[in-house]
Amino acid sequence: MKNNRVFLAFLVLVLAMLACQTPVLPERTTQQDSQPAPVVSTVVPANVETANPVTQQEALVALYENVNPGTVAILTDSGQGSGFVYDSLGHVVTNYHVIEGANTVEVRFTSGFMAYGTVIGTDLDSDLAVIKVDAPAGELFPLPLGDSDSLKVGQTVVAIGNPFGLESTMTVGIISALGRTLDSERASPDGNFFTAGDIIQTDAAINPGNSGGPLFNITGEVIGINRAIRTTNFTEAGEPVNSGIGFAISVNIVKRVVPVLIEQGEYNYPYLGISSMDTLSLDMIEALGLTQFTGAYVTNVVPGGPADQAGIKAGTTSSSIPGLPKGGDLIIAIDGNAIRTFDEMLAYLITNKGPGDLVVLTVLRGEEQVDVSITLGERP
Repeated sequence: MKNNRVFLAFLVLVLAMLACQTPVLPERTTQQDSQPAPVVSTVVPANVETANPVTQQEALVALYENVNPGTVAILTDSGQGSGFVYDSLGHVVTNYHVIEGANTVEVRFTSGFMAYGTVIGTDLDSDLAVIKVDAPAGELFPLPLGDSDSLKVGQTVVAIGNPFGLESTMTVGIISALGRTLDSERASPDGNFFTAGDIIQTDAAINPGNSGGPLFNITGEVIGINRAIRTTNFTEAGEPVNSGIGFAISVNIVKRVVPVLIEQGEYNYPYLGISSMDTLSLDMIEALGLTQFTGAYVTNVVPGGPADQAGIKAGTTSSSIPGLPKGGDLIIAIDGNAIRTFDEMLAYLITNKGPGDLVVLTVLRGEEQVDVSITLGERP
């Protein structure tokens, strides 16, 4: 209880300080390659989350001063967003939707230096884009990338971006959940949207203009890229307003995708060719005759797709619930890793596999447990 009271007191102090600060200047709410490694380091104490309020305050100030030079504002002819310096060659990472349809892209650094940017790679599935800028070496402060697989719910996170055009704004929160999914920015052949997985949920304040900006852990490593919020609140101009539910692309997706975007301009995702009923109610479990509560129930298999060729089965027999056929496979593990939901399976695929790779799905087919080997395809 004592630590909780101290932390709450610290949050009140930080919020009060932020409220008193003057806005600086005036939108919509991956590093394993041959590029030079990031050079920014931080001086945040490892025990910051259990330190006294003064130490916590100093740690957050140090974090901001160390990483803020690596953040940028992105302005287009249709709006604005955020981004960060990926390497010393002038590659900047942001969201695809920030630069979507833009004729010109301007990148503003925290020093005030500005340069036109060229979009050299986009990935609609993860909503990522890479911009190349010609900037002096003194303007380029690459940010260190963390490991999103090591994240835990409840850890402190920091977002820096340009909400409503207020550049270099810092907000603080926690990781609210892991392994969420969002719709891709790319439609599938059937008119629906593919799924983007391994999404971090946070309550750090994210608003229009934060899109594309970095989400940091308490030691100043990028652990996500802020992408979207969920809200029912809007400004008079129709812009969504933060409600404490924000979403960020995990940095392990960034580390996998961005080097390929730099080299090839696009990234291809693995494809199973199934649809799933992810969350099952007790009524559904009973209607389907399932023997366990967790797993990804297969509701549809794309004809001729990888899963279909491997023999994965969807439900075909009417159940007591209209539109929910029984008899489909229940996926309970992938490559020996138990999964509770379709989201968990998707996160594993996106962060570990590519087209042409082999995976083994463990499914419950009636009372029988079956291992099915599948060669992954490429998203059409």
